[in-house]
Amino acid sequence: MKALLIPTLMLGLLGSVQTVADPQIIAHRGASGYLPEHTLAAVILAHGMDVDYIEQDLVVSKDDQLLVLHDIYLDHVTDVATRFPQRKRADGRFYAVDFTLAELKTLRVTSRHAEQPRQVELTARQGGEMFRISTFAEQIALISQLNQGRGKQIGFYPEVKQAAWHRKQGKDISKLVVSALTEAGLNHPDAKVMVQCFDFAETQRLRNQLGLKTGLVQLIGESDWGNPESDYAWLQSDPGLQAIAKVAQGIGPWHRQLYQVENGQVSAFARMAKQHGLLIHPYTVNFDDAPQGMNFEQLQHMLFEKVKVDGVFTDYPDRISNR
Repeated sequence: MKALLIPTLMLGLLGSVQTVADPQIIAHRGASGYLPEHTLAAVILAHGMDVDYIEQDLVVSKDDQLLVLHDIYLDHVTDVATRFPQRKRADGRFYAVDFTLAELKTLRVTSRHAEQPRQVELTARQGGEMFRISTFAEQIALISQLNQGRGKQIGFYPEVKQAAWHRKQGKDISKLVVSALTEAGLNHPDAKVMVQCFDFAETQRLRNQLGLKTGLVQLIGESDWGNPESDYAWLQSDPGLQAIAKVAQGIGPWHRQLYQVENGQVSAFARMAKQHGLLIHPYTVNFDDAPQGMNFEQLQHMLFEKVKVDGVFTDYPDRISNR
């Protein structure tokens, strides 16, 4: 693979940010609060913030390439509707699995939230190829290059996205992820890798059938979010957590599942997870998303001092202060 060149602009940012410490700080889609999510630019900036892990949401292209994208469709964060207007499906969406990598590389990635005031707007000349869709292989190479150059050990936190949906498209995303990690020399217990998945059946398959040897995290959402991939209520129960602990090292819950805002108490779910020896890595802990009645400092105190989480996902790694 051709060496990835890091723009001078981004190198300048690497020396200007603060170092973070425990608990583990996971850059959610890179430093996505500042730069378009999952772009190489967002990865470089997150690395410069000395996070512990950088997240990669993974989906599959038409030609079986693992893409770093949060959604199975492209319309939210790219200019696909302008470049390929005839390629949408009957539901009006443009799906990554319908495009080859060569086609996807022609798309420009933009901010998911155009109104987001903290996003840095770089011109095409400044950002260059940093604002294109990247592959998992490219992000592994880039982070490894930065680790070597900066003397760091920042890890990888890939998510297997919608495995059941991918199977309906003829794609075994989990097998591709395990293969990619193996080829990169990262499929072993000592690798700084945590694979995550919302689908508990797929989490079990990754460990028990596909030979995944890295860390593994069961993501937990809310049943009313639409199209839940698992029985999240059961996963939050004692039997559910016991089942998770048989195959995974930790859980990735929504942070509001871990405490009660009205009385400041730690939830029974969080206490049971600790009793089962599971790591707790909640998402997404941002300064602009504290629950009503709680400011960001109070949210951090709740998570770090009372719940005693082992790490957090955040769009703003430099804003996490209570570690």
